[in-house]
Amino acid sequence: MTDQALDAVDRVTTSDAGRTAGHFFGRQRELKALRADIERAGLDTMAGRKGARPRVLLIAGKPGSGRSALATELAGQLAADYPDGVLNARLTTPGGDRVPTGDTARQLLGALGLPAPAGAAADDLTELVREALAGCRVLLVLDDAADAAQVDPFLPDVSDSLVVAVSTGPLTGIPDVRPCTLGGLDTGSAVGLLGHFAGAVRITVDPRTAEALAEECGGQPAALVLLGGRLAATPKLSVADVAQQFRNLPDEADEPAVARPLARAFRFVYASLPQPAARILRLLALAPAGLADAHTASALAGCSVSAARATLEDFAGLGLLRARPEGQFEVPGCLAPLLSALMEAQDRPGEVQLARARLLERTVRLLQSCRAVTDPDGSPSRRKLAGLPRTLRFANVPAAAEWLRLREPALLASARLAVADGELDTLARRLVAAFVRALTAHRGAEAAAAELYGLHQLVLGVAERRGLHREQAAALLNLADLDARTGRTHDALTRYRAALDAGRAANDPYATGRATESVGGAYQELGDWQRACDWYGRALSQRQARGELADESRLYGRLGAVHTYAGHYADALRSWRAAVAGYRRVGDLPAQARALSEVARVQEYAGRPEESLRTCTEAVEWARRADDVRLQAALHLRLADTLERLGDSAAAQLHRGSAERLLAD
Repeated sequence: MTDQALDAVDRVTTSDAGRTAGHFFGRQRELKALRADIERAGLDTMAGRKGARPRVLLIAGKPGSGRSALATELAGQLAADYPDGVLNARLTTPGGDRVPTGDTARQLLGALGLPAPAGAAADDLTELVREALAGCRVLLVLDDAADAAQVDPFLPDVSDSLVVAVSTGPLTGIPDVRPCTLGGLDTGSAVGLLGHFAGAVRITVDPRTAEALAEECGGQPAALVLLGGRLAATPKLSVADVAQQFRNLPDEADEPAVARPLARAFRFVYASLPQPAARILRLLALAPAGLADAHTASALAGCSVSAARATLEDFAGLGLLRARPEGQFEVPGCLAPLLSALMEAQDRPGEVQLARARLLERTVRLLQSCRAVTDPDGSPSRRKLAGLPRTLRFANVPAAAEWLRLREPALLASARLAVADGELDTLARRLVAAFVRALTAHRGAEAAAAELYGLHQLVLGVAERRGLHREQAAALLNLADLDARTGRTHDALTRYRAALDAGRAANDPYATGRATESVGGAYQELGDWQRACDWYGRALSQRQARGELADESRLYGRLGAVHTYAGHYADALRSWRAAVAGYRRVGDLPAQARALSEVARVQEYAGRPEESLRTCTEAVEWARRADDVRLQAALHLRLADTLERLGDSAAAQLHRGSAERLLAD
């Protein structure tokens, strides 16, 4: 692994209750047992052979038990033993959905500073991850795994690495897993966690009640964080008051016994919220990927951005959200189901759908602003940008690029959710289109190819569902182009043909012409010269019928190239000369000079060096008129090579000198 890749590795971050503001409480026995398991002999070692795969430690516990915090603390203690870095990936969203394996693989490849091929299958991506980790000594933390099938594809084929998996239950199917099952915190640690939020003085004056409250919570860190946040928010409330109110809170009939302390603590804190804040909290169940900022909360609730920001900060103080860098907040995975249940019970479906629509519209406007800031001053988009509210504008291009980088996971999740919803397809299409333009403007089409591939697939899904043939053709063409760039020519050919059918159904001449030409290009890439000529000929006929002279000339050139590859030099010369004539008519001097240089090349291949010399000399003159210095230099070198073969070394040397002077200047 390169030094640059090591610098890019994502360090493990706090993602569960029990570790706050750099403090970790309890679990010393579990930490000691986990460290001992690393040194303990595995089944392979006991059998007398070196282990083929790394040791896998399992931290098992229900949501809210502090399992992720324990994994974070363990990784922090072991980081120095793994010089090739610590990698972290979350395998389940806060809403309980599995993260696609391909997305996790792309995240890990990005953390390693490696590109992820656009459109590559999940198996290919996980293989790239394993290859990148081969021979390295890394610590891989896989958080919130649903089962062994999510963990196994990322186990590197080396034995010196360590994998720490976090899950609710056992990982059946992975051999030699060392489980560590979490219960509640011990009383001392639970009281310490409570005091970290409520203040040590309030615990000191009533330690017995604090211990009783910790026992009421079953030592569950997430419940203690909520109660500690409630105490911190109301300084006049004593620990005894909270303990009494919490004890008197009735249980809900549908609450499972194992989740009861956390559910009761959540209901206790939620009941203390004013109605507007409670509504914002419920609607945060709609936050994409469980990530929210002031704009997210403002759009969902229909309030001002400043009020939403203050409310989110209050929620973080209460332990209902986790603060993240740059003004972002995360909904804890253990609370997400409770928020969803509350929203379904208390908010009408129409209000929920309206909140979704407001969020999508706000996201579209932010993405449009993010892209518009890259345009020149005085452009129409910049003038339109100046008319937006200050909260929707970016100060400069770097600020917009940083916003896009930080919000990218939430934006991708928002696009997927909008498409999957199926009831807001117009907004979903606008969102994806704005996202594509923003990514392209800030990162470039090549660097963002993997993300763009997924977005074009979303557009294709909506277009097929709604029968939008024009958009279907455009999405298929974009996907096929990305397939072709990454060497999946057969897949590209299939999509180009489908785009041709969609373009015909939409009566879209641009899409049909583009698809027809691209089918020819795919056959050319596959070396099927006859079919390539056939499809280029069809595309040429379409351009001629519409009088598109520049495209007609370009297609003559593509036909000439295919004939040259096939060894049909007479056909190649006719096509290239037709291209020269077309470029001359449209006044494109650089293209005319390049086409003439190709005529000279074909003449040389055909064994007609004198004609090639004359044509090449003419091409040099046109390249000079077009002020194309590189083409002039290349033509001088070609003239030198031809003269060498004809035995005129002196003239060849003159042309080489001319080429060197041109390139030097």
